[in-house]
Amino acid sequence: MSVRFEPIVGRYMHLDLFGKPHRIYVEQAGEGTPLLCLHTAGSDGRQYRALMNDARITRNHRVIAFDMPWHGKSSPPPGWHNEEYQLTSAQYTTMVLEVMTALSLDKPILIGCSIGGRIALHLALEHPDRFRAIIGLQASAHVDPYYDLNFLHRPDVHGGEVCSAIVSGLVGPDAPEAERWETLWHYMQGGPGVFKGDLYFYKIDGDIRGRVGTIDTTRCPLFLLSGEYDYSCTPEEMLGVAGSIVGSDATIMKGLGHFPMSENPEVFLKYLLPVLERITFSSESLPRA
Repeated sequence: MSVRFEPIVGRYMHLDLFGKPHRIYVEQAGEGTPLLCLHTAGSDGRQYRALMNDARITRNHRVIAFDMPWHGKSSPPPGWHNEEYQLTSAQYTTMVLEVMTALSLDKPILIGCSIGGRIALHLALEHPDRFRAIIGLQASAHVDPYYDLNFLHRPDVHGGEVCSAIVSGLVGPDAPEAERWETLWHYMQGGPGVFKGDLYFYKIDGDIRGRVGTIDTTRCPLFLLSGEYDYSCTPEEMLGVAGSIVGSDATIMKGLGHFPMSENPEVFLKYLLPVLERITFSSESLPRA
């Protein structure tokens, strides 16, 4: 019998957030420059499994992904049954910065997808000096609602299956079957109302159209990557965001959809690796104090 263990190590971190204790699950692999990964709405850190298993990345980067509270292996806080989960931009920003502090991350590279890409824009605007660089995947400044969110949390509808069904069309047509269905499986496992609560940030509270153009890329380099088949954050929307931010770098990823790092890692890494090399080169070229 042949047994192979992946290099990923997972641990639970106890952290107070928003006045309540939280038990947050964190996975990591590799050594070097921290690469902090933010998952999409309704899913969890498993979306970044390919990055953590790729030696080309882990030889120079400490790849870290945490499950947001209510997601994956991270439990909701005590008393969760008395409230409705609803993510706001203020909460999301605080969460990322608090996790960075707890893990002693000094100027990490941040990579976030979908809602993670949206909060990446907020962080680039409001906290640029905390990051070495920011990579936004499927990073829109806003999105117009195109379906009724109430279907995501109804007693007469299977929550996990309807969440998976809604995002299934966002996966690129060239995604391998195994990766396509693992991406959808993560959505099938989401807690009741969690995907809907994330989309409150994505569709309403996190709208940053009026401010995104003031991001200063001289303080924090910004790279935007978008799959060509995404109709949530469309390529046109991402290019519009990039066009409003002086110095940002934008790339359309051929053949990919809304979940590039999860749905088709082999193709995605062809786009990501050159970006990481550019960030490394730029950091090494900076004059030392």
